[in-house]
Amino acid sequence: MTSPTQAPEQAKAHEPHPYIGGRNAALRALTAWRTERPGAPRVVILTGSPGTGCSRLLTGFLMLCDPEYRKGVELDPLDPATVPADLPAPAVPSVAGLTAAQTLWLLADHYELSATRTADIFPELGQLPLSGRPVTIVVPDVDRAGPVRGTGEPAHVVRDVLKPLAAVDSIRLLADVPREFATELAEGLPPGVARIIDLDAPEWGDPEGLVLQAEALLNPQFGAPELPFTVDPDARRALAELIARHAGDGAGSRLTTHLAVQSILMNPEGFDPADASQLPRSVGEVLDLHAQRLDTHPRILRQILAPLALAEGDGLPVHLLAPLASAVAERDISEDMARGMLLVAPFIRPIERAGEGIPEDERTLLGLQHPGIGEAVRAGIPDVPGAQARVAMELLEAVPDQDWAKAGAYVRDHIAGHTLEAGLLPRLLTDPGLFAHAEPVRLRAAVEAVPPEQLDAPARTYLRTAPLLTRTQAPAILRAALLETAFVEDGLPEYATALRRTVPELPWHTLWSVPVAGVDAVTVGMLRPSEAASDSAADAPAEQKSPESAALAVAVCAVPQGTPGSSPLKADDPEAPAVLVQDLATGSVIDADPTRIVRSSDDERATRPLGFSRGADYVRIWRRGEQKGDEKIVTALISATPFTGTDLSPDGLLLVATERGVKALQIRPAQPHPTNARRSVPNPREAEPEPAQAPEPTPEAAQAPQASGPDAHPAA
Repeated sequence: MTSPTQAPEQAKAHEPHPYIGGRNAALRALTAWRTERPGAPRVVILTGSPGTGCSRLLTGFLMLCDPEYRKGVELDPLDPATVPADLPAPAVPSVAGLTAAQTLWLLADHYELSATRTADIFPELGQLPLSGRPVTIVVPDVDRAGPVRGTGEPAHVVRDVLKPLAAVDSIRLLADVPREFATELAEGLPPGVARIIDLDAPEWGDPEGLVLQAEALLNPQFGAPELPFTVDPDARRALAELIARHAGDGAGSRLTTHLAVQSILMNPEGFDPADASQLPRSVGEVLDLHAQRLDTHPRILRQILAPLALAEGDGLPVHLLAPLASAVAERDISEDMARGMLLVAPFIRPIERAGEGIPEDERTLLGLQHPGIGEAVRAGIPDVPGAQARVAMELLEAVPDQDWAKAGAYVRDHIAGHTLEAGLLPRLLTDPGLFAHAEPVRLRAAVEAVPPEQLDAPARTYLRTAPLLTRTQAPAILRAALLETAFVEDGLPEYATALRRTVPELPWHTLWSVPVAGVDAVTVGMLRPSEAASDSAADAPAEQKSPESAALAVAVCAVPQGTPGSSPLKADDPEAPAVLVQDLATGSVIDADPTRIVRSSDDERATRPLGFSRGADYVRIWRRGEQKGDEKIVTALISATPFTGTDLSPDGLLLVATERGVKALQIRPAQPHPTNARRSVPNPREAEPEPAQAPEPTPEAAQAPQASGPDAHPAA
């Protein structure tokens, strides 16, 4: 007996899908879901082993769900039960390379939700049908989720995105997930709400479709060379049936069939179509048989492909393949590779990249034709963590002068993924240069996958700062500057110093940071020497000491009464604020009468070369021009927490307060400003040339730095 979603096969009455070439039973089930036929589930979970054809099936189905694409498809010859109704296209968030949170923000952007937290997205999606907007979501390729393979992001997508979506009664969901998560996704839903389509199961078998696939690949009309068993229709059909029969109709059958045909066509000499022993039953057998037909030991083919199976991202730059293959093999295999391109050709694909900023040696990447090939190769590596450790060591050797600014993009952005799988990532997380130059989304994902107890102090500082780096999509120099400040805040001055040394173009140097709670206003002022009583003044270096007549630059903070070192403004009023006075150069507390502190007038501020504008979480520093409107942005300080106070000294020292405390940063380069105040910067540097700045709007109209895409949204 067939279910409502399994109409009897009518292969002879209808033509197969032009892209899929079969899978009618699965297509009928998907079409029933899409058109909400009686008895059809609200949630469909598509699964299968790598190479079974889940992605291809979903792609072909979505072709018919797109109103524009289906206009170019002849629908009449197809089985009507496999053609969904002409409805608005569903939302299809591509999760490949994304985190669970990023996937949710893609949905929020698609539906133009007003949510500001991930937790608010699901209720808002549930309310959309009330406004007449159907919520039909298709999530493909969950197995490819995550910027780093070893972080287990597919599990997070299933648990943090798909399960909550499936639980919303008004959402119709179709998701392509790895088999180990299929049952978990369906658990907890009422009977009949969810259905699992496992393409490896006999229920969804399609042996005729597999034969059609092999037959099409062998047909010269579709690019196959003219050979006795390709030009003769009967011979072609017989070979296609033999290949499909050996591949079976279960795990990995589609990929096995595809690779088997490619291997045969690439090297047909000696191939006997009647010899079943030359036909593979799995992807692994394809690799071994292909190597044997080329008189090569299968181990060599697997060693050449191993770096691609271990690679992160889209693939490896061509120049890295040989050294990494040798590292994995623990021997020099460059000679094998020199004569082995025909050997690996059926299994790899070149990826050409264009655009400014991509070095010539990284414009061509090599990747595997299908993730299932990587699964087969990795299964033959006896010690994957050990192999990854050797890859990581080789990548470290490829960093010129150990300067991450000079490292290739793959090395810089993906070494964390390799060291994570090797179990060595904590050892790498002591280099502030890597923190600054590595792509922050990938590095953050890798660091977050490490157990917290294994992280040292600098890695914890990076992890605290990483959400700010990813949200703002800050460039490398600004990332370095934000990290420099974070290291000072966390009491790691040696790491801040290392960043100043390795990134000399930092837009500021953080002089000090003090964790003071409750600061709601700050001001830069001047205190005459007779009013100052600070140990820091006596201990200051000789070059900082000023004549008796000079004033001392101070930071004045409005703080709650009882703050250590503060003076109450009204001693008889416990609710009144207090004032904390600090040396602007060092942050040391000064015992001084607040009424004796001189603050700059508005006219004085208006004549200074630098000015600032502040938003909730940013401060922009700009240099005045000769005329209004000629201002140039010098830099922008961004904060993960709102600013509660901001001021700027005459010599370009920025004083800011947040809920974390108060800190002072020397903006660089700061134009000299004549003043009789003692310099607020210890060990002032000689004047440096000012970098060219792009024109910016007038400060009054300046907006907070924005970034598009899911990384721009706050975390849950």
